[in-house]
Amino acid sequence: MPDTAPSAAAPLIVIDLQTGMFDGRFDPPIHDADAIAERSRALIDWARRSGRKVAFIRHDGPEGDPLAPGASGWPVWPLLGQAADEPTFGKSVGNAFSNPELAEWVARQGAKDVVLIGAQTDFCVAATVKGALAEGLGVTVVSNAHSTLDSIEEKAPDIIARHNEAFAGQGARMTTTAELTEG
Repeated sequence: MPDTAPSAAAPLIVIDLQTGMFDGRFDPPIHDADAIAERSRALIDWARRSGRKVAFIRHDGPEGDPLAPGASGWPVWPLLGQAADEPTFGKSVGNAFSNPELAEWVARQGAKDVVLIGAQTDFCVAATVKGALAEGLGVTVVSNAHSTLDSIEEKAPDIIARHNEAFAGQGARMTTTAELTEG
């Protein structure tokens, strides 16, 4: 097996791909939003076809935030096609594993590793990579299926590239959508 291949039990974790990341209503959409949604749908389909479980992470922002529970930006982006049996785990900080129910769910899958995609690269994705590694899990990051917004200092593509290097340096396996879905 190539080094980029996650184990057969590794679930796909979709981080914070919520309506507010795509609709542009309160903030601009994440960088390359349409392509991120398309790749995410392809990866969700791949996971289902290969018998993997899929879980969605939803950031619960504070009251008044576009990602606050009940706000228009809070739901998982409907175009991703979340199935009724695919769980959603809420969180109020960056690391998705701050919700102990996620780690318990991963363990119930018999998984020792996870595949991560989502938003935002430099916040919740980065924190979840660290959180998964701290849980003792192997981590596969799909390098072209996470995104963010431009910062004052740096454009989103540069932030994404810098974090992909950092993720690899932390011990994450790096792969692409095509390597997983066409492999």
